[in-house]
Amino acid sequence: MRTSSALPVLEALRERIQCLEGGAARHRTVLPFGINAIDQHLPEGGLALGALHEVAGGGNGAVDGAAAALFTAGIAARTRGQVLWCVARQDLFAPALAQAGLLPDRVIYVDAGDEPSVLTCFEEGLRHAALGAVVAEVASLTMTASRRLQLAAEGSGAIGIAIRRWRRQTDATGFGQPTAAVTGWCVSALPSTPLPVPGVGRARWQLKLIRCRAGESAEFEVEACDAKGRLALPSDLVHGSGRKEMISRLLGYDRPLSVRSYPRLRRPQF
Repeated sequence: MRTSSALPVLEALRERIQCLEGGAARHRTVLPFGINAIDQHLPEGGLALGALHEVAGGGNGAVDGAAAALFTAGIAARTRGQVLWCVARQDLFAPALAQAGLLPDRVIYVDAGDEPSVLTCFEEGLRHAALGAVVAEVASLTMTASRRLQLAAEGSGAIGIAIRRWRRQTDATGFGQPTAAVTGWCVSALPSTPLPVPGVGRARWQLKLIRCRAGESAEFEVEACDAKGRLALPSDLVHGSGRKEMISRLLGYDRPLSVRSYPRLRRPQF
């Protein structure tokens, strides 16, 4: 009897906690990647709209930073409406964003001048429901600032993406610290997809989902955004021919895994 009488109290308490955490918008619309391996790791089957997300490059400086910006552009390209992109440095290359599906006529660029102004423009942009996405390049993001951004996104339904950029690698220590963002991503560039003829294949990225509210962290190898902002799984991984190379990289070897090179490992059965 005591257990049954306590259930309504617990349910009421859960509802109050969800309201305090913004849980009233728990069933909001999502933007799926269209790749089951990624979408199934996200609690709602995709990136939540009306929410804040974080993206950062890996450890390879400007190369991974560019990959993070293109990953963000691909997400923004698949939303509806104009995209507000706030920067403090005039080094954004618009033609590259167009190759990731984000055409120039959809983007409103704001040169805020400094980081506090970028955060102000970011928050104001997230309050406008007419915008499909709002992007801001910031070095630091405190819990207080991220909470304000998350509440603004919840109110308008627009997706907010904070690209974490640092002038010095030592400034990157704050990334990974708790914020109000729903997800946190780290993007690193990988060797491009090999071609049967001379040339440069489609770029590849390593995506790390380092933080996901109500979900688990994960890691994916994908092909970069196409002209419509869509990612893809490399064909050699889909069909299994790249499994040895994946295992070799995970073990830290520079050449493909083989039974002759590593006699202690048994030949895998495919």
